[in-house]
Amino acid sequence: MPPGVQTLRTYRRSWLVKDLVAGVVLTTLLVPQGMAYAELAGLPAITGLYTSVMCLLAYAVAGPSRILVLGPDSSLGPMIAATILPLVASGGDSDRAIALASVLALMVGAITMLAGVGRLGFIADLISKPTMIGYMNGLALTILVGQLPKLFGFSVDADGLIGEVDALVRGLADGAAVPAAVGVGVGCIALVLLLQRLLPKVPAVLVMVVLAIGATVVFDLGEHGVKLVGRLPKGLPPFTVPDIRWDDLGPLFVGALGIALVSLADTISNATAFANRSGQEVRGNNEMIAIGAANAAAGLFQGFPVSTSGSRTAVAERAGAKTQLTGLVGVALILLMLVLLPGLFRNLPQPALAAVVITASLSLADLSGAGRLWRQRKAEFWLCMAAFLGVALLGVLPGIAVAVGLSILNVFRRAWWPYSAVLGRVAGLEGYHDVSSHPGAQRLPGLVLLRFDAPLFFANAKSFRDEVRGAVWEAVEPRCVVVAAEPVTDVDTTAADVLEELHEALRERGVELVFAELKDPVRRKIERYGLARTFGPEAFYPTVESAVEAFRERAGVEWSATPASPRGD
Repeated sequence: MPPGVQTLRTYRRSWLVKDLVAGVVLTTLLVPQGMAYAELAGLPAITGLYTSVMCLLAYAVAGPSRILVLGPDSSLGPMIAATILPLVASGGDSDRAIALASVLALMVGAITMLAGVGRLGFIADLISKPTMIGYMNGLALTILVGQLPKLFGFSVDADGLIGEVDALVRGLADGAAVPAAVGVGVGCIALVLLLQRLLPKVPAVLVMVVLAIGATVVFDLGEHGVKLVGRLPKGLPPFTVPDIRWDDLGPLFVGALGIALVSLADTISNATAFANRSGQEVRGNNEMIAIGAANAAAGLFQGFPVSTSGSRTAVAERAGAKTQLTGLVGVALILLMLVLLPGLFRNLPQPALAAVVITASLSLADLSGAGRLWRQRKAEFWLCMAAFLGVALLGVLPGIAVAVGLSILNVFRRAWWPYSAVLGRVAGLEGYHDVSSHPGAQRLPGLVLLRFDAPLFFANAKSFRDEVRGAVWEAVEPRCVVVAAEPVTDVDTTAADVLEELHEALRERGVELVFAELKDPVRRKIERYGLARTFGPEAFYPTVESAVEAFRERAGVEWSATPASPRGD
């Protein structure tokens, strides 16, 4: 049974008024943001309203979350533009741009639905938090710079952040800025930021839009060079099968993969955050299917890819939303506007839409998060900066590839060069501890107790071998190496060969190699590789304590302070 039908069957009458009120409040945000984010994606403003209507309808039926709000998103806008604009004719054919964006939405829908059916929700975890912070900061800067010309009342023809900055500076130096547009744009930004800080419950965007339209009428801004939105097409969203060329499919599919990844990450994180606050359970795979359905619905009605919106969901929640009826109220009001009042926003200045996008881009940036990474872990800060520069210098789509690649490489790096430690006994503490953290730890003469914090596989097997050799070299008259193997969750065939070579090399020096706390699945793999015969059953101990005690009794030694290195270092 679709989640929307299930919600309808359990709907409470006491929720109705709250959903209706929340729907009205939400619509005040859906309309201006929908138009602004459509233009951010390089599309006519009307497509943002078509997209909002269709994705809200689809999610109301298929979405498992009761209040999650979908729609055009500021983080997806530049990705959509980066995908479709290079394919649009130099003349800027808006019909072709709409068709390309619609196919892009259909592709994103197919990818996310297949991911949900295949239970591939983990894909959304491919972007780590540091790289996501860097990506979003780069995206925020890209959006900000891209909207400044519109804010100043002129347009530029440039590619890339550096090219856009250069064109913006040249335009300002040549006097292309329209003073009235600058005044409107800067004033709108200041008003939104001020209201959001001082009166957070007031719909700042709605207040700004109303005042901007009023200023257009009172001061006749159109006659002073300020571009206006103009009258929107009248009527319902038209069902359209997009018509594109076959050679467009490849570039669109590449863009769809990146957009789907960001959309999934957004959806899972927002769904989790709001579910935790309301006590609901997140069904990640169902969420992916639902967002896929929403994208597919938008793609069939001249829409473009969508994601969840944390800000709009928060507005709906604060307004008292209980179910997806809130979104359906928004749908009804937008459709009424399109049918009865298509000219309602004809006097809205374009700089005001730029202000909507710019204030949204500021909310994407997380400078404090980057600063926290610098203080807490320098390596992850540099990952963040690499992702930031990837977006800023290479572009939005290459930037997402850089972010994903860096996240994967960071995981691989940690497994390649994991932490390892020589262990000793510390007075007053149970177990065995890193002697580098506890210089006064006791050790058994002749025993090297080593922990390697990673599975053994082809990339780090030689690192493990070198760690063991180094620890043996540092020890005084070593006779046995005990590997505390509890963190070793796997051993592949390459690592098995290295272990066999290491065993032989140590035995030639009179040093025994044994393992403690090796997990049963890993032990079975070692037996399958034939290493059990090489080492013998006496080389495996159930606990570190039993391995240490066996050596102590066999060697007849007692605990002593950590001995000095034979090399004196």
